[in-house]
Amino acid sequence: MHTIVIASQKGGSGKTTLSGHLAVEACRAGVGPVSLIDTDPQGSLAQWWNARTAEEPHFVKTGSFDLKDTLAELERAGFRIAVIDTPPAITQSISQVVAHADLVIVPTRPSPHDLRAVGVTVDIAERHRKPLIFVINAANARARITGESAVALSQHGTVAPIIVHHRVDFAASMVDGRTVGEIVPHSASAREIASLWTYIQDKLSRIVRDAKLIPDMRPAEFAITPLIAAGEEEDLAAEEPQAPAADADPRPDPGLRANSSPTTFRTPDRRLHVFGRRSSGQ
Repeated sequence: MHTIVIASQKGGSGKTTLSGHLAVEACRAGVGPVSLIDTDPQGSLAQWWNARTAEEPHFVKTGSFDLKDTLAELERAGFRIAVIDTPPAITQSISQVVAHADLVIVPTRPSPHDLRAVGVTVDIAERHRKPLIFVINAANARARITGESAVALSQHGTVAPIIVHHRVDFAASMVDGRTVGEIVPHSASAREIASLWTYIQDKLSRIVRDAKLIPDMRPAEFAITPLIAAGEEEDLAAEEPQAPAADADPRPDPGLRANSSPTTFRTPDRRLHVFGRRSSGQ
């Protein structure tokens, strides 16, 4: 079984919504059975799942101290993917969950406050030697800080090349226990989540293969298939800025440096440099 932990010390980063969407998308992609685990005492994910009528994904409510036994039981039951939502701000609790991760995903809103908060989560992942991916979440199209945030985060880890943008349908889909892909499957939000899961799926397969735990699973169990049929693509590149690819040069595009001075966001142990002019409200 492969364990994905959604973690961020910053509250309001979108962990719960992203956890539910990724777990459902994994089921839709046919890589299940999938278990969704809520370790947040607030129980927001449990409330969403209780409103859900579909049988998948499986749901477990547990504490961080019981997580090891819970994961072992799920693996014995034949589950292949576990997606774990974590509480904000409780560093020790997050650390205990991250210790069991195969992959850590850190959703980050493109804002100075969120960027300042990522240092602690990165430190926890590094302490446990866990691979980490930043996902820029709730971004505004055309906002300068979205691209600048991608540049800043890329200096401290891998940034997913898919940005999840702020749209009403994405948040509203969680009201009745469903996801945006189940309610409006052909929307831009649904395609972003599907593309993000495909990227995470491939990343997880590479991690497992490189660790030589099992043979490469991508050709059969983690096959990557086109998400948008020919002719259905929308020209989102001109509309919405995208994060750099995982293997892209982390240095900022020279165009962002022209006639501008660096804006610096500090974390307790790190300094994130964002290149570009300061902008109010973005």
